[in-house]
Amino acid sequence: MIRTMHTLKKGGWLALLAALTPALAWAEEAAPPTLSSGDTAWMLTATALVLFMTIPGLSLFYAGMVRAKNVLSVMMQCFAITALMTVLWTIYGYSLAFDATGMTNEAINLATFIGGFDKAFLHGVTRDTLTMTIPETVFVTFQMTFAIITPALIVGAFAERMKFSALLLFMAVWFTVVYAPIAHMVWGGAGALMWDWGVIDFAGGTVVHINAGIAGFVACLVLGKRKGYPTTAMPPHNLNFTIMGASMLWVGWFGFNAGSAVAANGDAGMAMAVTQIATAMAALTWMFAEWLTHGKPSALGIASGAVAGLVAITPASGTAGPLGALLIGLASGLICFLASTKLKRALGYDDSLDVFGVHAVGGIVGAILTGLCADVALGGKGLTGGITIGTQLWVQTQGVLFTVIYSGILSYAILKIVDMVIGLRVTGDQETEGLDIALHDERGYNL
Repeated sequence: MIRTMHTLKKGGWLALLAALTPALAWAEEAAPPTLSSGDTAWMLTATALVLFMTIPGLSLFYAGMVRAKNVLSVMMQCFAITALMTVLWTIYGYSLAFDATGMTNEAINLATFIGGFDKAFLHGVTRDTLTMTIPETVFVTFQMTFAIITPALIVGAFAERMKFSALLLFMAVWFTVVYAPIAHMVWGGAGALMWDWGVIDFAGGTVVHINAGIAGFVACLVLGKRKGYPTTAMPPHNLNFTIMGASMLWVGWFGFNAGSAVAANGDAGMAMAVTQIATAMAALTWMFAEWLTHGKPSALGIASGAVAGLVAITPASGTAGPLGALLIGLASGLICFLASTKLKRALGYDDSLDVFGVHAVGGIVGAILTGLCADVALGGKGLTGGITIGTQLWVQTQGVLFTVIYSGILSYAILKIVDMVIGLRVTGDQETEGLDIALHDERGYNL
């Protein structure tokens, strides 16, 4: 527009055009979004990468850490959750999370906490509707992969002892009353609770990791310890699976974080860079902490450290810079190591695969440090609206506390209801035999 103005002669036409410029600018801003083939191509790729994180990434990561008699049960749980969440997201999940119309009544504006049903069964989502510069169908599927991996993460906390029927019922209800509302409150736009608070969660520190980590912690407490824990040794049966799974998670996480820019732009590029940096730093930190503490570095340790770094950088990936990524990687690697070893041993809870120690604790570390690492002094994107670091740190802490309380209370209530209805835990004989045979009549290995 400015370039065009400079080609005109001075005089009345120029004055008239100058007078019309604000109206023309407003019209330009109000123009509907246009499809970007570049953004669309990247988001199609990112969506596939995030699905790859669950099947096969998380499936292998968890399967390698359980005993051989339960390897198929964990893979089955991740696979079934992928299918279940896809269907629920299509029927009502996307609408509850992202329908901005929300639900209201005379007593309270429910749109603060949950979306409405205008997009149930993906009503109105067509080949031509856009979200930003990509087809809405792509955005729906991208967010669907987040809804898939979040409940799948919880599986690791109660691995080797929950009934498959109970798992399906718990996950369906938890997705409905915990995941969808938290996703709406954080990402639902103006009017949604934590969005209005100013909580920064670029790719799911609160929505995914704290949410799932706290639910997992509550689940492992409600179900109780595995038979023989902690006196019976329960080492991982196949660390090759675990390392392969962690590697797949690392690669897929670029879709998770960089894809949350919903565009192929500078924010996506920086998100990819800080994801790599923080993950590497956390992996090394856990490795050296374990080396100093136990005398030897382990493959399980460095893989766990990498996942801790991936978790912690997630909320900050859209605002942090390289220095912030190093700080988040260092903090998450050390703190998650201590939570998964010292704290777990001191409190005596049986979180089978350290979902709380890595995802809840890593998510909390990352969510809070997001407020610090957004500062330009650490290479961050900067805070908007004159907000100070102290203010943003408090906002981030509020978001963490709300998510912990909301997820913790409702997860406990759902688990107790499911236990009363159909029972949560397998029998002692089934646990001894292994869930592969007891629940699925299959073996992971023919010995």
